Amino acid sequence: MKNGIHMKKRLSCLLISSLIGLSACKDTASHSSGTATANDIAPGAPGAASHWSYSGKNGIGTSYEQYTQGQYQDTGSSGKISKVWFSLAQGVLTETMFGLIHEAQIQEAQFYIKGNGFLHQEKTDTISHIDYLDKDASGRPLSLAYKIINRDKEGRYEIEKHIFTDPDTNSLMMKVSFRAFADNVTPFLYINPNLANTGPGDKAWSENNSWLVADGKTHLTVKTDAPVSASTVGFEGVSDGINDLIAEGKLSHTYASTGDTTGNVAMTLQLPTLKKGEAGEWQFVLGFGNSKDESLAAANQTLTTGHEKVLANFNGKGDTLGWEDYIASLPELEKLSATATDGGKLVYASALVLKAQEDKTYAGGVIASLSNPWGDSASADKAQTGYKAVWPRDFYQVTMAMLALGDKVTPKVAFEYLEHVQTSNKTPGYSGTPGWFLQKTHVDGEVEWVGVQLDQTAMPIMLGWRLWKEGVLSDAEMLSWYNKMLKPAATFLADGGTVSIDWLKNVVITPPKSIQERWEEQPGYSPSTTAAVITGLVAASDMAKLAKDDASAKKYLAAADKYSANLEKNLYTTTGALNKAPSDGNYYLRISANENPNDHALLEERNGQSNVNESEVVDGGFLELVRYGVRSPLNKEIQNTLPEMDDTSLPDPVRVKYEFSFNGVEGKFPGWRRYGRDGYGEDTLAGRGYNATGKNLPEGRGRVWPIFTGERGHYELAKAATTGKLDGENITSLRNTYIKAMELFANEGYMIPEQVWDGVGSNDTYKFTNGQGTNSATPLAWSHAEYVKLLRSYADKKVWDNNASTATRYVK
Repeated sequence: MKNGIHMKKRLSCLLISSLIGLSACKDTASHSSGTATANDIAPGAPGAASHWSYSGKNGIGTSYEQYTQGQYQDTGSSGKISKVWFSLAQGVLTETMFGLIHEAQIQEAQFYIKGNGFLHQEKTDTISHIDYLDKDASGRPLSLAYKIINRDKEGRYEIEKHIFTDPDTNSLMMKVSFRAFADNVTPFLYINPNLANTGPGDKAWSENNSWLVADGKTHLTVKTDAPVSASTVGFEGVSDGINDLIAEGKLSHTYASTGDTTGNVAMTLQLPTLKKGEAGEWQFVLGFGNSKDESLAAANQTLTTGHEKVLANFNGKGDTLGWEDYIASLPELEKLSATATDGGKLVYASALVLKAQEDKTYAGGVIASLSNPWGDSASADKAQTGYKAVWPRDFYQVTMAMLALGDKVTPKVAFEYLEHVQTSNKTPGYSGTPGWFLQKTHVDGEVEWVGVQLDQTAMPIMLGWRLWKEGVLSDAEMLSWYNKMLKPAATFLADGGTVSIDWLKNVVITPPKSIQERWEEQPGYSPSTTAAVITGLVAASDMAKLAKDDASAKKYLAAADKYSANLEKNLYTTTGALNKAPSDGNYYLRISANENPNDHALLEERNGQSNVNESEVVDGGFLELVRYGVRSPLNKEIQNTLPEMDDTSLPDPVRVKYEFSFNGVEGKFPGWRRYGRDGYGEDTLAGRGYNATGKNLPEGRGRVWPIFTGERGHYELAKAATTGKLDGENITSLRNTYIKAMELFANEGYMIPEQVWDGVGSNDTYKFTNGQGTNSATPLAWSHAEYVKLLRSYADKKVWDNNASTATRYVK
């Protein structure tokens, strides 16, 4: 926790300096007065412990590139493929990736501002607003290029930044307009790299008006057209220049190199001092490469091309291919915009965000989020992906949403990608029954987590079936994919098998019992997992019939029928602990450890939650039975579980539903937690991030997820359709409840979070407002996918994910 202590010290000094002047914060770690020569080697290796950045992003971006025969190729119509992604949070540039989509290269880039009697840190001392640079006449975003305006709370300066990537090379452009409204205001640009997806291991140096960082072969070059009056490279927390600014208000020690010793490096560039009424306009470019020459060439190319032309190319103006071309390729977008309650702003942003989650080396590799949850308290000393990885479950949600938008190209490429993450004799370290899909992998297929989750094996089958029914896959293509990928998956769902990989040693899987349900935490029987397994098997039987594989078709249907017949026997309790009105103790459990849902078995300890009786815990997973067509929305057991899910009088630990109000918006809007007794979120003691103390606390508490507002909205639509109440007034009421709620959960940059603050417990750490996204993961691709699918369902007046074959078989 050295870095946390150090940062607290630096931030407290900044606060004091802003109140009583710079002289109050003489840092004992600073060197004596006097300016060292620029030839000195920076001291203090390896620097402070490294970490990631705030995960509540209000913007993400990358360039749009076109496929060439289902792959990204430099020889295609897009030209050179740019493999740079970025994120924005708290008004500053945060994790920026180069290479594979999970390979972060910087932690953050922000300004420190020195004025008469104050020293400010941009992300904590300004009021920040974000907007899109390219919008249509209705204000709907057309590309992932952003404008950020950060204003001093006392009106002494304003920083406007335009941020986007260069689609023709591996670089990021940040155009800055700095306006002074008081005398003697000096901005300092501070960049903290985390090259090669780690904090330590970097070297930094300056030469020829360029600032460079390297970790192995990975290189970063910073170039600018600004007149830099002084600069330094050094080790974070010791010789990076910030202690000098705190102590003396200037770069008292300037270093040209960090030498041969690697560590957590950073750089500070001093820009011109501005008088009242003056402004500076500068371009900063971050160029990346697998050598010094590559990164330098990328930075020089973008700086030479200039802000205006690079932005036009990024947007797709004129003959260039860019984000406007992708937006124009989505035939359903206008219909979905008309179904929204915000005029389509969020669904346009969602279309951009979902496409941006795809890797450009492994086409179709769709990740969960461009973020590391609670990154500001997570160590970056070792490489990690965070949510920048492939989960077949999230993958299914995203590709089905893209199909709902009318994109029939990306979902097909994505479906074909799934072969990379399916177990077989080619999976490193694996032995046993093939066919199931890995829990979590890097986009290149490298195995990260290996829990067997049966819904993640069913969903690729469900996706393939839907692409076939939508005409995206021909009969011949479907037949090929059935034989080489989907038949092994379906056979695993029907027969189970023995698996050995990593911590799993000769474990026997007996479907529909899963080692982990959809929240990756508990073994047992789960409504949501079973819903997907049944649907996947029915879909597979259709494929088997196409292949004239009658024996398999019968096997898959027989297994699906068996799982359906045992659903309530395995999962529906009649002696539940939540047995006070409006509950009668009859409801679907979130998870049943065994085939007896009435035995009040204890669940395994997870996220600091121990001694949890399974009958205390409900979640919205049973609604997936309706979504996919396994049960009618009027099914007795479904109806009997709604009171427990909606009971706001339950004690907070087991309560699931909460309601939210938003300033200037009439009414209250519903939200639900994942399940009762959820510990995956900020603690109730101080509102600290999950695992911020290095261990899971009993006081940890999962918050409300916008996904479940969408899931409930889908259920209510299905119920209205079944009862013949799809009249305009009812649909309008549902839209203004569920669609509008999801729109209100999005932040100013139209990013929908994983979790939102629900007002329970201490709020001291982050001081969220109710309904505001927390520091877990924003944007979550699944959240955006759920919103898009909700719009498509309401536009079509039928549930988008519903499997017609499944519904025909099981819903009367």
